[in-house]
Amino acid sequence: MKWKRTHTCGDLTSRQVGTEAVLMGWVEKRRDHGGLIFIDLRDRYGITQIRIDPSSAAYEEAKKLRSEYVVGFKGRVERRPDSMENKNLRTGEIELVAAEIDLMSTAQTPPIQISGKVSSSEDLRLKYRYLDLRNPQMQHNLIVRHQAAQIVRNYFSEKNFVEIETPYLMKSTPEGARDFLVPSRIWKGRFFALPQSPQTYKQLLMMSGFDRYFQIVRCFRDEDLRADRQPEFTQIDVEMSFVDEEDIFVVVESLVQRIFKQILDIDLSLPLPRLSYSDAIARYGCDKPDLRFGAEIHSFSDWAKKVEFQVFRDNLERGGVIAGICAKQCGGYSRKQIDQLTEQAKNLGAKGLVAIKIKENDWDSGLNKYFTPAQRSALIQEMNAQEGDLLLLVADTEEVTLHVLGELRLLLAKQEKWIDGNRFQFTWVVDFPLFEYSQEEERYVARHHPFTSPKAEDVSRLQEHPDKVRARAYDLVLNGSEIAGGSIRISDQKLQSDMFQALGISESEARDKFGFLLDALAFGTPPHGGIAFGFDRLVMLLTGTTSIREVIAFPKTASAMSLMDGAPSQVSEKQLLELGIKRIV
Repeated sequence: MKWKRTHTCGDLTSRQVGTEAVLMGWVEKRRDHGGLIFIDLRDRYGITQIRIDPSSAAYEEAKKLRSEYVVGFKGRVERRPDSMENKNLRTGEIELVAAEIDLMSTAQTPPIQISGKVSSSEDLRLKYRYLDLRNPQMQHNLIVRHQAAQIVRNYFSEKNFVEIETPYLMKSTPEGARDFLVPSRIWKGRFFALPQSPQTYKQLLMMSGFDRYFQIVRCFRDEDLRADRQPEFTQIDVEMSFVDEEDIFVVVESLVQRIFKQILDIDLSLPLPRLSYSDAIARYGCDKPDLRFGAEIHSFSDWAKKVEFQVFRDNLERGGVIAGICAKQCGGYSRKQIDQLTEQAKNLGAKGLVAIKIKENDWDSGLNKYFTPAQRSALIQEMNAQEGDLLLLVADTEEVTLHVLGELRLLLAKQEKWIDGNRFQFTWVVDFPLFEYSQEEERYVARHHPFTSPKAEDVSRLQEHPDKVRARAYDLVLNGSEIAGGSIRISDQKLQSDMFQALGISESEARDKFGFLLDALAFGTPPHGGIAFGFDRLVMLLTGTTSIREVIAFPKTASAMSLMDGAPSQVSEKQLLELGIKRIV
């Protein structure tokens, strides 16, 4: 470099007119206007217009500049003519009239679009991620991520939490997703695991007397392929001693309030609303409901007992339910559109879909003959339906009915643009089931993890009625996405052993996997609980993007590949030999 830069490309305003400045950055655009050359010079702070006059010593060199060349300019700051100001730029009142130039690096034509609205395919963007990260929107996303992390650290430090790092190389204790395994060169045939979360470590920290812990931590899960999951991701991990659920809610809500105020200048009203798991499933068909629009699910099983429609009656006799949603102002749907909805309902598991248009306070349907005027009127009133609405009913098992209606609710909301993209709607979901039945394993498994405490009044049901046991667990949901989840932990050694028994984990297996934790529970354990935020997902919502890959600097694809550097890659036979591993694939 010939010089040191004096300002960034976002600094200069009319206050610096008449002063000398040195700017450095990337060529965004070059425009030749007769004898004048204009360069839009870009760095992560902004864009400044450079003017090169024919009399300038930089003029001949400036003719050679192309997009993405790295260049420095030294010159004088001048005000632009009023008619040529760019009010969309912070630097739009001025331009730098270049006297000298320093060409530091040339560039090939970029294979992807750098600025403006992204039009390149995601695979191409990920292959050339170092170029994609020059895009101002991507830089904005990562700066918001940085800001959120700083807010988190400052907040917890103020609240007397201690940031403690936990190991990346730990014992494999497979529960839930598969572990990523790391072979040991020294202990051949043995493996470390990368942590799916620091769960056991943060509980041990509570037992060690650190009553308030947090960490912004990388976690690893070898999950089946899903569109918006990453094999490595980031959590805000939190644990507290001598607390109950209410204490955790207060700490978390104040943190979220601060993040949204400082990043988006949005004032959140506290406390945040709460919704039981059973209500969430019954009203929205899922445990992470989007509350930015209505179309809640209504059950009509009692109503259906009195009607003559055989489809409904047969389903009730099989132990099923009838429920539906009201799609506002969708009564104009064509037969083709309704057939498409029906096909989507079938793809989701339903046997069919009953669609009823509302016209002049009655049904506009071929099914009218199966229902009395009073029965039709009762359904309209129950659904608060108006002329021009469309009622969608499903008759199936409770699980299938609620799931299908929940998915149709979301599909219609996107299709009909019911969602206000500028609105942020939080809710806590509480009182989850402690267990869920795994058809694959033919046993009950922990819905959250095996260290979640059951509600005191349900402990007696652990062995005989595990499906009736509620957990002291809670999720924080924002706009239909779970952004945080946690629980009060088991702090009693016997209750932890009972929990393992209920999960079908033998005493010897529990000792092998979690012996260190069971031992620690015997040496004085405070009541404790915590929560973990999905940091990537939180930043995704803060930036208004639709994929966590947009807020991670170097993400993997949905198939867990890094297109930029080719990971995962083959390794040499020598490396495998050192680890005592033989390749069989």
